[in-house]
Amino acid sequence: MRTDKLNCRPWLTTVHGMAFSLLAAVLLLSAGTAQAAMYRWVDGNGRVHYSDTPPTTYQRSGGAEMSKQGVVIKRTQSEAERRAEVERQAEQARIQEEQNRQAQVDRALMATYTTEAEIDLARDRALEHHKLAIKGAEIRGTAVNATLVDLKQRIANIEKAGRPVGAGLTDQLEQANREHQDLKRVIQNNQEAMEKVRAKYAADKARFRQLSGNPQ
Repeated sequence: MRTDKLNCRPWLTTVHGMAFSLLAAVLLLSAGTAQAAMYRWVDGNGRVHYSDTPPTTYQRSGGAEMSKQGVVIKRTQSEAERRAEVERQAEQARIQEEQNRQAQVDRALMATYTTEAEIDLARDRALEHHKLAIKGAEIRGTAVNATLVDLKQRIANIEKAGRPVGAGLTDQLEQANREHQDLKRVIQNNQEAMEKVRAKYAADKARFRQLSGNPQ
């Protein structure tokens, strides 16, 4: 009996060892199978492909890495998708920057004025500078126009008499004409500036109404 038991021990040990090795191999195989992945991508013709290895164009065309069970493990964006994502983020950043700028303007607006009447007063003060510039140009323009009339009449009389017009008189006429044009530009520029001032303060008043909760 003792001999038989001793002889059986090596055999049992061998059987157990073989079983353990077989089990380990099965587990390793199963683990490898579970971890194995396949790739899904669409080619340039719109055809869908599946493969155990990614295509050479994977980074450019994009695709999905899937498990054997068809579950998406990881998705790679195509170049077009990456460009679109960059553009989307840039647009979001632009919108956020614009919102921040508007919020800053709104805070300054509400900190500067307490009533709409104050906005009207600020507008009138801003317009006054341009009104004075226009008035000054118009007064000067009246004098320049009188000079032009006088110079033209003198030149006409000289030419009528058949005498040559002196260079000094011609220079005076040219200078008067240049000043006349300059004054016209001064008036026009200030008129355009006044329109911008009115539009700016009208927008401020409308925004003030919105922020103060009193839209009209």
